Amino acid sequence: MINTIYIEKAVAEHPRTQTVLERFSQAVSIECERYGEVFNPRSQSFRLQKKRPSLILAEKYKNHVLPAPEGYGIGGQRNYYFSHMLNCLYDCRYCFLQGMYRSAHYVFFVNYEDFKREIEQVLKQNPERDVYFFSGYDCDSLALDSVTDFVKEFVPFFSERPRGILELRTKSCNVEPLLELEAVPNCVVAYSLSPDAVAKALEHKAPPLRARLGAIKKLADAGWPIGLRFDPLVYHEDFRDSYREFFKEVFGIISSEQVHSISFGPMRFPKPMFDKIAKLYPDEPLFAGPMSLRGTMISYDKEREQEMMDFCSQELRRYAPESLFFNCMPESP
Repeated sequence: MINTIYIEKAVAEHPRTQTVLERFSQAVSIECERYGEVFNPRSQSFRLQKKRPSLILAEKYKNHVLPAPEGYGIGGQRNYYFSHMLNCLYDCRYCFLQGMYRSAHYVFFVNYEDFKREIEQVLKQNPERDVYFFSGYDCDSLALDSVTDFVKEFVPFFSERPRGILELRTKSCNVEPLLELEAVPNCVVAYSLSPDAVAKALEHKAPPLRARLGAIKKLADAGWPIGLRFDPLVYHEDFRDSYREFFKEVFGIISSEQVHSISFGPMRFPKPMFDKIAKLYPDEPLFAGPMSLRGTMISYDKEREQEMMDFCSQELRRYAPESLFFNCMPESP
């Protein structure tokens, strides 16, 4: 899977670096000063790199933990995110990462110790309340766990700090590392899900819906809190029938008692990001659909967006209490 590995000099001797190099002993190793030399240059082909991405082993020097964007939360008043990786194994057409980064290479920050230290600091700054930490903002939390050992390092860490709520956002069926542990009540395994037709058309390289539902069932039956992330909602022909049957299928696998939270929201992009992504896929029907500029965002028109949200909220109330629902989009014009 990985044929070339770039290694920052500063982490060349780090134990995690050595573990990765042993795992990919046949890969070509190239030393660099900083990962930006490889990751940030202009005139890179994101689409070409996505066919065979390289791995970059790096150190994150600052901003290990950042405030979560507006609308990114599941009920907590203190919301943060941290990214042990940049970029994702999967190739979803609506993914904002391809509009954010110039490179499709994977960046793995091996200095977990610094992330943990900053998480501790944030918890100390909020001594009387729960703090939410989201790990799947710039990557998929589980998809490359065989490379990063993220679960083994961070789930036990959070299990000893119950005021820290960890969300693992994923589409991956790689759940064995979690099933090898006792379920942790303050660790939410949150699955991004779409109707089967949407997943087949747009979520390239990701596990099919049925496989993800199978993984959810294993985790739920083992006692792990499950998050359901119906984000983004994608408008398409027969939207209502499609999402009605989709929700029925999801809740045929899991009961509301096993669900920690449910979030949903329609597709939106900042205009510069939308323009960049649409340029990557000039023939993609998704970007030629019923979307328009609203303020600084490209989105569905306000009436259609509200119709989608109202319909999904109504359907989901058939299966789960509204107290579990969270709108994952900020207010807009």
